[in-house]
Amino acid sequence: MLALRLARGARPLVQLRRLLVTAAAAGTGFLLLCTLGYAMAHPDASARSVLRLAWCVAPMAATVYFAVAVARSDPGTRPRPGLSAIGLGPVRLMAISAATTALSTTLGSMLALLFFLHLRGDLTGMPFDGAAAEFLAADQPLPLPGALTLLALVPLAASVTSALVLRPRGEKQARMSGISSTSTTAGTTPGAGTTPTADTDSPSTSPGTSADSPTSTTPHDFPTEPLDPQRPTVPQPAPGGLPWSVAALAAGLAVEMYASRSGPAPGLALPGRFADGPAVVLVGWMLTATGLVLAGPAITYLCGWLLQAVRPGALRLLSGRVLQEEARRLGQPLGVVCAVASGAYATATLYAGARPSFGPLSTLGALLVTGCTVATLVTAAVEAKQARAQTTAALLRLGAPATMLRSAALLRAGALVAVFVPLTWAVAELAAMPLTG
Repeated sequence: MLALRLARGARPLVQLRRLLVTAAAAGTGFLLLCTLGYAMAHPDASARSVLRLAWCVAPMAATVYFAVAVARSDPGTRPRPGLSAIGLGPVRLMAISAATTALSTTLGSMLALLFFLHLRGDLTGMPFDGAAAEFLAADQPLPLPGALTLLALVPLAASVTSALVLRPRGEKQARMSGISSTSTTAGTTPGAGTTPTADTDSPSTSPGTSADSPTSTTPHDFPTEPLDPQRPTVPQPAPGGLPWSVAALAAGLAVEMYASRSGPAPGLALPGRFADGPAVVLVGWMLTATGLVLAGPAITYLCGWLLQAVRPGALRLLSGRVLQEEARRLGQPLGVVCAVASGAYATATLYAGARPSFGPLSTLGALLVTGCTVATLVTAAVEAKQARAQTTAALLRLGAPATMLRSAALLRAGALVAVFVPLTWAVAELAAMPLTG
């Protein structure tokens, strides 16, 4: 009930993000149910049914990834001072966030079931009654346990993943020191170098003291102001994973080169009337996509370092430091978007002459993957802006012009575009070259 009340009382932008999660879960659930309908209509083509179910993994992973990003940026379940005193500690907030995610995705799964039954002709009274009755095996009874099992995959995966990502860390050490773990790690996004949130299990200041004065700070107090002269900020270390990402990219390109020169290979019937191709190509594409995802944070950090190189001014210094601070938060969604874009470009280049016709389910799956990855990147950018709200307010109080802050934001976006767009194009060209040559 508490999770439902928090969901109802959220701001319009938060509600919009939750509705987008519901829509993504509905689309993924509909794809899973269509796979079940195809298996019922074609009982002899079990291999193709399993292949269609395997191709639903990509939209489901994109939906879960987006749902976790929305749960992580939800301000209603963010640790704040005083919540532990009323029983809303880090574990309870994590459970509420997971329950809210499960509620949004379950609503989407139910909408998918209603639309699926409507296209089968089981529900009448609306347009397009039974429009896909033959494809969805309307002449056979729907196996309800199988349908509910498929529909439960997205809510279960999204809620469990949200709980794992948002779980409080260092809880044992926090109890020993009397400090809640939300003041050390749970107040920040995993992997992001943001300022710890002031959420303690005990009152941080006495009634007669002020939390803004350095002399009133006790061992259990953490200042809420990010620009504290007693605690200077230190640039975050460079994210690791760049050697592994380069190795994954090289391995993926090598696998594709081997597939193009090894002669006839077992075919893989791609959905949407695509031409058959060697199954090992998919392995190569997965390795290259993994390499891009792993390289995202390190490349973002490198962009920040390049902006500060060669005698930077205030504008370039501010932009570079922000990119370095947000490298882990923005780098991974950027890498995922680049991986999806490179895969789409390589596919379009590979089948430029064949011109395969996309079916409605293939189009829906592509829209789900693309939309969820882009929405995740936008959500991460909004979360990063909210995390810098206190720093931005402090800069404005110190006299920094608002135009400079906007120029810094545009400079950061331009630097990321200037680095990631050519990288994505180069990887896509290299991925498609062995198969088109």
